[in-house]
Amino acid sequence: MLQRILVIIKVITQLEIRHRRLEVDMEIRKIMSDSNSYDNNNNKEEQQFHFVLVHGAGHGGWCWYKIRTLLEAAGHKVTCPDLKCSGIDPTDFNTVFTFADYNQPLTSFMSSLPPNHKVIVVGHSAGGKSVTDVIHKFADKVHIAIYVAAVMVNTISTKQLENADSVEFIYGLGLDQPPTGFMVKPEFRCQLLYNESPLEDFTLASMLLRPSPARPLIKVVEEGSCDENAVVVPRVFIKTMKDKIFKQEDQEEMIRQWPPSKVFAIHESDHSPFFSTPDVLFSLLLEAATSIKIP
Repeated sequence: MLQRILVIIKVITQLEIRHRRLEVDMEIRKIMSDSNSYDNNNNKEEQQFHFVLVHGAGHGGWCWYKIRTLLEAAGHKVTCPDLKCSGIDPTDFNTVFTFADYNQPLTSFMSSLPPNHKVIVVGHSAGGKSVTDVIHKFADKVHIAIYVAAVMVNTISTKQLENADSVEFIYGLGLDQPPTGFMVKPEFRCQLLYNESPLEDFTLASMLLRPSPARPLIKVVEEGSCDENAVVVPRVFIKTMKDKIFKQEDQEEMIRQWPPSKVFAIHESDHSPFFSTPDVLFSLLLEAATSIKIP
């Protein structure tokens, strides 16, 4: 009898997951349909943008799959680079010691852009450091910098991470040396990173998350690499109101330290709005892109 009950529970769970997946697919298709209808009903040609979506620690370009689908369906160009030792990049995180090395895939991409081609750079979580680095070095190639629950200025310290029970450190050079990598412990990932996200996206992330290199993300970006023109790049911050890892007071403090041009909020999002509220994030990215006048 117990075995039959377990089988029934398993079947029900699978049906619930399938139903949720169908709901998400229907939501995405509706948004795509609405976007196409809007384009067809307007004689004026919409401005098309090139979005560069930068992942946070442990993730890769794969985490943007819903947002990329929506943006491309709306006619925009999208690039989702994998930073060093992230996504499908084969680099061993134990060998990445500088932020310049970690961010090299993004800076190489920015360097390869043709003259007069500008992009909208979007960073999530620790990916905000990559965005800040880019607007320091390539201010003339960035339309807007958008931070999605992301670090705008350096606030991560070794002490903060060491005091976090949810973080696992990896000592690739030996226990007598500083850590070479870190990641959120498996038992904390769902409740901290994906507490409002569909179960299948949590499962996907669990299969694809990788350790992040510790030294590049803990070290402050060298101020000497900054371009004074970076201050002219419009910045937008998107708050995630049900975020359990980047808490509201920390997001507000980030905004206070370096006030952006605009601030938006996603009220039902966890730390990963590309999973939990893709439709809202998609809409806000477009609103940010169109609401700020670009010289």
